[in-house]
Amino acid sequence: MRLSDKKVIALVDHDFEDLEHWYPILRLQEEGATVHVVGEKGKEKYTGKYGVPAVSDYGFKDINPEDYDAILVPGGWAPDKLRRYPEVIDMIKHMNDNHKPIGQICHAGWVLISAKILEGVKVTSTPGIRDDMENAGATWVDEPVVVDGHIVSSRRPPDLPPYAKAFADKLSE
Repeated sequence: MRLSDKKVIALVDHDFEDLEHWYPILRLQEEGATVHVVGEKGKEKYTGKYGVPAVSDYGFKDINPEDYDAILVPGGWAPDKLRRYPEVIDMIKHMNDNHKPIGQICHAGWVLISAKILEGVKVTSTPGIRDDMENAGATWVDEPVVVDGHIVSSRRPPDLPPYAKAFADKLSE
């Protein structure tokens, strides 16, 4: 399997968009990647917007982002919470500084905005945060998936198939 040597962080907090969390995780696992769900606390149950639970493998302080090859940020309302944790911002900055894949979908762009890594980056997101993305210096486009360097972005759940494929392809490079 082409991703059998890859380790990925999948961030989680309450009110994540269920499909935007689970679909990429399952897609990467199908290709052999190890995906760790990481929330504020390890072994904590987080509930998605539609009631699907996710239990974190680790807490933010329990991992070292240097041990991982990529990071996924789900949409929903979780990004508004995730961006408030300094550890999450540090993880995003680490991945960006080391040109490791960063996946963001829907409202997840808020986390990248708070990490201040979008200046000059071409991205997409839910149209609802277009202004936020542009105000952070990004070039926003309305496309199902956008890959700019190591940043893979997408708009919403119907775009998950091309988003997950593009992220897996980037991770395999």
